[in-house]
Amino acid sequence: MNATIDRIEEGIAVLIIADGDPVRLTVPASLLPPGVREGDSVTLRIDRDDGATETSKDRVSTLIEKLQHK
Repeated sequence: MNATIDRIEEGIAVLIIADGDPVRLTVPASLLPPGVREGDSVTLRIDRDDGATETSKDRVSTLIEKLQHK
């Protein structure tokens, strides 16, 4: 998915995604590639992380189990 950097202010970048209805997305500017500026186009990618999901579920299950045994 492509987005255009609308502006960067106080460490926050506002990106416009124009696939269909325009959507504004704010992200920390530190997540952007070095050297990007207002008006530049970037490619966004969001992937599911099955390993991290499983680790999180295990951690929560362990915490719930500990709470139930108190």
